[in-house]
Amino acid sequence: MASPRLETFCCPNRDPATEFVITFQPVFFGAICIGSAAVSLIFSIIQILPKRRGYRRLGQYPLPKPASSSRILFIISVCDILGCLGIILRSSIWLGLPNFISQISVANNSNVWPEVFCVGSAMWIQLFFSASFWWTFCYAVDVFLVVKRSAGISTIVLYHMITWGLAVLLCVEGAAMLYYPSISSCEEGLQHAIPHYITTYAPMLLVIIVNPVLFARTVAAVKSLLKGRQGIYTENERRLGTEIQIRFFKIMLVFFICWVPNLINEGLLFYLEMQEDIESNNLKNIRNAALITWFIMAILNPMQGFLNTLAFHGWTGLDVDLSLQPRGRGELGWDSASTSVPTPGGGYNPVVGSTLFYQGHVQEAKKSMAGNGQQQGPQQQPSDGTSVVSEGSESSTIEIHISSELRDYEDVDADGESLENSMKR
Repeated sequence: MASPRLETFCCPNRDPATEFVITFQPVFFGAICIGSAAVSLIFSIIQILPKRRGYRRLGQYPLPKPASSSRILFIISVCDILGCLGIILRSSIWLGLPNFISQISVANNSNVWPEVFCVGSAMWIQLFFSASFWWTFCYAVDVFLVVKRSAGISTIVLYHMITWGLAVLLCVEGAAMLYYPSISSCEEGLQHAIPHYITTYAPMLLVIIVNPVLFARTVAAVKSLLKGRQGIYTENERRLGTEIQIRFFKIMLVFFICWVPNLINEGLLFYLEMQEDIESNNLKNIRNAALITWFIMAILNPMQGFLNTLAFHGWTGLDVDLSLQPRGRGELGWDSASTSVPTPGGGYNPVVGSTLFYQGHVQEAKKSMAGNGQQQGPQQQPSDGTSVVSEGSESSTIEIHISSELRDYEDVDADGESLENSMKR
């Protein structure tokens, strides 16, 4: 799990509240961390690996570069995976080498490696989960800007500068303030640790507060865009707006489930720190609540990686394609944001649901559309789908596509049959 308390624990003169939660059932706590992180790590990797079937982009024309939103979602998953690796490594050392970890509590110890490991593993976990927060914020900004025709694939470089720059800066600054003047002799008192907690929770609070606003404005902008293209708001447009809204809701739901317990736990521990005696009987309920949320964090924090992939892509299946052959430009497993359902003939129907992705090189896309518009037959265009292309800058478009379900493979009309043939190809 990811908590600034783990970095505070590296100080020999740690506060009583931190000592209380970290030393309570450490073996059981470490086992929970390893189990949750391992499950999240395995399934996150399975989710983002390319698949042999069922998850292909629904674009009508090939484009040379992956979408900026797809890159952001992929980077978020990578950050979560690296954070889980740090949790597994730290918890394994804590369980396997208890004598090594016990030396962290020894003041003025000549062996500096326990402190180095404690600080290094804690900062590794904080860095990548903090980067995941910043990338989640950038995803909401990117979605909103592209719908407003103000961003594109070129802004991915700016996102890298913002996310990694702020994540490293805040992580290093918070650690420097916490471990001043040195790790073996940290300043006592709550005041010196406050900057560290602020730098840890600032990006988390940013996502919790700002992302829902950006997502809501994006949905409103998409609905306005859909109404404007034909002057009417049909059932297909309404379904498309609903699908996008549900997808944003799932992303925020995962974030709230995984990280709100951290805020609750931190508030409880701060309350305990302000008391003269945290072992007092009248604080029993507060202590129990702090321990419960502490173990909940051990389960939910690492699970963000796997839950995020479910919110981004849905369940992509276990049919992993490990071949070294290059895949088609439209077949990146992590590039789909659609929700699939089983088809009567087996496999998955990639057309059911909705996708929301950005695509680069609008000029090439326009040429492709113009060149193929006269040649494509009914097999190339889903008849009952709604496709909206909103141009952004010179290098970006957003395509939002929704198609209705194929109700019966044996009894379809001409348009439905052409769509099915297009899928099979």
